[in-house]
Amino acid sequence: MINQDLLEALFDKSDLELALYQINQLDSEKIVFSTSFGIEDQVVSHAIFSQNLTNIETFTLDTGRLYPETYSVWDKTLLQYGVKIKSFSPDTLDIENFVEEKGINAFYESIELRKECCYLRKVAPLKRALAGAKIWITGLRAEQSQNRNDLKIVEWDAQFQLYKFNPLLHWTYEEVKAYALKNGVPYNPLHDQGFVSIGCAPCTRAIKEGEDFRAGRWWWEDNSKKECGLHQK
Repeated sequence: MINQDLLEALFDKSDLELALYQINQLDSEKIVFSTSFGIEDQVVSHAIFSQNLTNIETFTLDTGRLYPETYSVWDKTLLQYGVKIKSFSPDTLDIENFVEEKGINAFYESIELRKECCYLRKVAPLKRALAGAKIWITGLRAEQSQNRNDLKIVEWDAQFQLYKFNPLLHWTYEEVKAYALKNGVPYNPLHDQGFVSIGCAPCTRAIKEGEDFRAGRWWWEDNSKKECGLHQK
């Protein structure tokens, strides 16, 4: 039976490929990796796909409002590694009702409406994606936001009732970029245009020199609590 001590013992922070290889050996459990096709997730994807770690199921959340560049790197990833990535989309009726009642860009009007949009487009599909999973692998890094500074490499996620494994938690952005370039990993060209975090197009922008990593997400809101509900303590 898996537990936090076992998962921590399998992890070698100096060797991403080895850590994921070891996790993949737990073939009696459902193991999933969620990718948004940002550069961190592309690094983890490379470590999974290049080793043919077939016990790890890779999925993505297609919110319907992603950048064209995101769909392009999604396609390039499929072609380069010859893999399939499962896609989860929002419930059509829920989105139709939200847009009709609240408006197409209602998320700009209040934090409550923005969080409702995030829930419909991200959290609800994620619940379906994680159903039955025991281990959830992510590309989260501590320096991405204040809320992620106290995350652990292996931790219990009470919201989704599974273990979350964050192998890149203590990597810097420079280390992530260097790994991608060294290994020929396809990544979103928006990263080279000042985007350190890439989500839905209406809610993401490039950051300016000196700005916080999270400044490009929901820039019209207070900077201290910028999460969409996917990753909570």
